[in-house]
Amino acid sequence: MSNNKKLLLIDGHSVAFRAFYGLHSQLERMKNKNGLHTNALYGFHNMLEVIVEKEAPTHALVAFDAGKTTFRHEYFEEYKGGRSKMPSEFAEQIPYMKDLLKGFGLKSYELVNYEADDIIGTLSKQAEEQGFEVVILTGDRDLTQLASDHVRVDITKKGVKDLKEYTKTSIQEEMGITPEQIIDMKGLAGDASDNIPGVTKIGEKTALKLLHEYGSVENLYEHIDEMKKSKRKEYLINEKDTAFLSKKLASIDREAPVTLSLDELDYSGQNMEALISFYKEMDFNSHLSKLDTSEYMEELAEETVEIDVTFVKEIDASMFKEGMALYIEMLDENYHYAEIISIGWGKKDNLYVTDPQTAFRSEAFKEWIEDESMHKVVYDAKQTYVSLKKNDFTVKGIVFDIMLASYLLTAEDSSSGDLADVALKHGYQDVSPDEMVYGKGKKISKPKDETLMHDHVARKVLAINVLSEKLDSELKENEQEDLLKKMELPLAMVLADMEIQGITVDAKRLEKMKEEFQETLDRVEKEIYKEAGEEFNINSPKQLSVILFEKMGYPVIKKTKTGYSTAQDVLEKLKDQAPIVKYILEYRQISKIQSTYIEGLLKVIDPETSKIHTRYLQTVARTGRLSSVDPNLQNIPIRLEEGRKIRQAFVPREKGWKIYASDYSQIELRILAHISEDEHFIKAFNDNEDIHTTTAMRVFDIDKASDITANMRREAKAVNFGIVYGISDYGLSQNLDITRKEAQEYIDTYFDRFPGVKQFIDDIIRQAKNQGYVETLFHRRRYLPEINSRNFNLRSFAERTAMNTPIQGSAADILKMAMIEMDKRIKEENMQATMLLQVHDEVIFEVPENEIEKLGKLVEEVMENTVRLSVPLKVDSNYGDSWYDAK
Repeated sequence: MSNNKKLLLIDGHSVAFRAFYGLHSQLERMKNKNGLHTNALYGFHNMLEVIVEKEAPTHALVAFDAGKTTFRHEYFEEYKGGRSKMPSEFAEQIPYMKDLLKGFGLKSYELVNYEADDIIGTLSKQAEEQGFEVVILTGDRDLTQLASDHVRVDITKKGVKDLKEYTKTSIQEEMGITPEQIIDMKGLAGDASDNIPGVTKIGEKTALKLLHEYGSVENLYEHIDEMKKSKRKEYLINEKDTAFLSKKLASIDREAPVTLSLDELDYSGQNMEALISFYKEMDFNSHLSKLDTSEYMEELAEETVEIDVTFVKEIDASMFKEGMALYIEMLDENYHYAEIISIGWGKKDNLYVTDPQTAFRSEAFKEWIEDESMHKVVYDAKQTYVSLKKNDFTVKGIVFDIMLASYLLTAEDSSSGDLADVALKHGYQDVSPDEMVYGKGKKISKPKDETLMHDHVARKVLAINVLSEKLDSELKENEQEDLLKKMELPLAMVLADMEIQGITVDAKRLEKMKEEFQETLDRVEKEIYKEAGEEFNINSPKQLSVILFEKMGYPVIKKTKTGYSTAQDVLEKLKDQAPIVKYILEYRQISKIQSTYIEGLLKVIDPETSKIHTRYLQTVARTGRLSSVDPNLQNIPIRLEEGRKIRQAFVPREKGWKIYASDYSQIELRILAHISEDEHFIKAFNDNEDIHTTTAMRVFDIDKASDITANMRREAKAVNFGIVYGISDYGLSQNLDITRKEAQEYIDTYFDRFPGVKQFIDDIIRQAKNQGYVETLFHRRRYLPEINSRNFNLRSFAERTAMNTPIQGSAADILKMAMIEMDKRIKEENMQATMLLQVHDEVIFEVPENEIEKLGKLVEEVMENTVRLSVPLKVDSNYGDSWYDAK
């Protein structure tokens, strides 16, 4: 029958839901730079990747449910009733499933009044009739009724690599019935997940027994008089209508009015442009790095305009003018260690390119670079500054940065390091992606024909010239010129000096910690084996589940298709009753710290300076927050004492110096008070009250602070910060281990007690709907195109973003302004103290002991007063012999 055509049909919502819960323990860790949860998208992506490669379909479709109501509700209103509301953390990801599918080149479809099951049932029937082999991927066993000689149903068990295949033969062997009889089984036994009632007191085993004897619901009732008198017979007679209704509800409609033809479902592979866009939007960087984009890049290589470029072997002063563009070409994104391979500069009509050796021996080039009155426009001011500083050139006079400008205008990530990416965002196409010239990954190298490189660099210089004029005009129109020229650009120079300075790391201390942690791991391992009564592989979830739930008999919290879950959230619920679990959690935590942080930091210490030189990314987070890489110092753990100890290795440059840390206290809540103008919030901060205790008093209707328990304060704190981050009832219920109803009551009471906060949220959402964006106190914009979407999930996520962006973004802006002012004041005071790191709301300095008092006064004066709000900004400062001691 086969004509080598294979149709892959995927049950979209079902598989995505399995993906969401498959990575549920990673929910709060897996977010993109915009705060969108991505665990379901990530899991769904992995499922698609494996199934498409495994099946190699010629045709494919992903079917989705069109809504909550279907034709089945017309004859049974309670169909699928009782299902809990979809978590908003899952719902917000659904609209982006379509972007993922577009990247994979997969078509999607939904049909009003029908379920995805009906679409799949209809198309699988048509395909089989036309000689196709059909594979169905789902997380729902309902679809096994579609299995036939040429239709296989794969049910996800634990991820897509662990599937259970259902064929006509396997169903008959396992259950003793045909796939068509599955609807008869549900007619008798019902299905609690879909609220299909079935007949009272008849479960799956009894239903199968009856079907083995009678074959179908219809035949059973034709012979019901022959059955012996029993309670079961009584139920069957009394609930005959229910049995037939249940069978009808369980039956997939295989004649649904699907408007797609099979010819329209042909599958030709990935859409590389869409897939790259999706990976960048979701921060799926590991997937992005694996793509072979060579063919895609060739497609992008359209005819570009001819340019006139001069390759310079001898530089003279006549080649430099006011307002030129400057560009430094390197192949490695880590500019602290990368080799400069080419340098370009010029205006539109005069484009010059030279090799670094020629530039660095030229006095004329040095004079131009270091002349502050000779204004320059660049792409990535910080990279330009650091790369030249390594060669003893101090660039001055940078007045515009198209990378930073693009980031402010679009609020999109501009950190790829490829100028072509930024140019394309603004409609400029006359510069090729770096991959086309230098290759990708391990194949990156200078082209054999160096004229290609000279032309490429010259085109970048031309692009900087053209785009600087365009973007400067747009910034002025948006009232964002100051944001670039008084905040982001000066900050880039401050960060450059911080990166070059680096922070000293005591490698010996890290090595000692490594030994100590290994001793701890060995000790904990022995305790685990002692509790278990045997040795086993602690890192194997399967072996661990057998020990915990089969041998030791602890209650099963969550069951998976392959056994019992040993995920973090499961173990947390068991730890109070199972001593072994406390040891297992400790083992996992220490092991993670050991491999990720201790060993990770040891790899990036500069052997010559004993320092770490992180790179700060200014153009990633849409809120304006900084992030860091090589290494990422933002994620060094602080909740666990073992994690905090890592900071012991971060030390001052020499004896007689200290590490000094200054941290804004509750800055986001103070900004919320200022923006919302809530009188209760403002009064609490102005009276220097503990804001979480005050919140608890208002939420729980308690008059005395002394009557607030530690747990009440903890819950109030969770709600306070939850409001800042736009938390849902589901998110809060997970944080506090309460029901979603209780969580919603907390939120409702909070808004009732702090009406100014509720008014702010309503106002900012209304403002976003009217103008399409929200702003921080400093006019940093966040565009929200989905704020007026008809799609509830897209709109809800945009509303949550609208309320938290002005708070988080303003906090980031205030910290940046304070850092710029601190750098300026330290230099004016001729102090030796140096700013080293910025981590979240904290700034870390190193300071000689004789300047500690002076730095303390300066920090308080500058950080608390650079920006004035209606409530005071407070800074907590400490110092010590290490970053750890300064906390």
